[in-house]
Amino acid sequence: MRKKSAYNAHMNMQDKLLACKQQLADLGKVTVAFSGGVDSSFLLALAVETLGVDNVLAVTVNSELLAAHEPEHACDIAAHIGATHITKDVMILTDATVASNPPDRCYHCKKQVFGLIGQVAAEAGLPHVLSGDNADDPSDYRPGMRALVELDIRSPLKDAELTKAEIRALSAERHLPTADKPSAACLASRVQYGLELTDERLRRLDAGEQLLKSLGLTPCRLRDHGQLARIEVLPEQFADALAARDQLVTELRGLGWNYVTLDIAGFRSGSMNETL
Repeated sequence: MRKKSAYNAHMNMQDKLLACKQQLADLGKVTVAFSGGVDSSFLLALAVETLGVDNVLAVTVNSELLAAHEPEHACDIAAHIGATHITKDVMILTDATVASNPPDRCYHCKKQVFGLIGQVAAEAGLPHVLSGDNADDPSDYRPGMRALVELDIRSPLKDAELTKAEIRALSAERHLPTADKPSAACLASRVQYGLELTDERLRRLDAGEQLLKSLGLTPCRLRDHGQLARIEVLPEQFADALAARDQLVTELRGLGWNYVTLDIAGFRSGSMNETL
């Protein structure tokens, strides 16, 4: 087992950046698990900046759990960075455990996804796989972290104690288009634990959330509780959501929900974990 890196929590952002770059330099050749989100985009850009494009590979795993536009967006971001990038397709719902959506679903999913990325990395002769986890992530319920430990996946941003806010600031310095991108998670994170994950359920969630975004309700989450759709937006956007009430009710019912509700607790990541 590798020795866990530890850095002084009081280091400033630039010190953390240097620590992260040093870890990348020590690794030498890396594969980045690349979603096109804020964290993995910054990690990929920093890896290319530190190691050179020939020593870095970005791999995106496309499954039913991703919003339809995400793989194409990841391709665009990788091209912007100038990184070598490949996409691998996997039918994750053929795993009965993932499809049954238990509270540790993320563990089983990440074990498959990062296992596949590890195979790609080995074939490319790149000995280290990197994840874009940051210093804020351990504060949430994240069973997928166990899979990363078991597969010896490195998390340089987290090891250097870079926070999401710092990663956004450093991304802006590098003119990355993801600097102000809203945080995202897979579509399965919108589904109440225990409800079966099906392609139909995930596609209607994607469509419903795109409806919210088309109305300017961002950041947002649409949560699936079976017959009930729960909308999360920022409190300052409650009035906008209510102004669009008729359209939201009509279109979300058209997608298959019988009940539509606005969560007055407001938008927050990981709200499905609050009952665990």
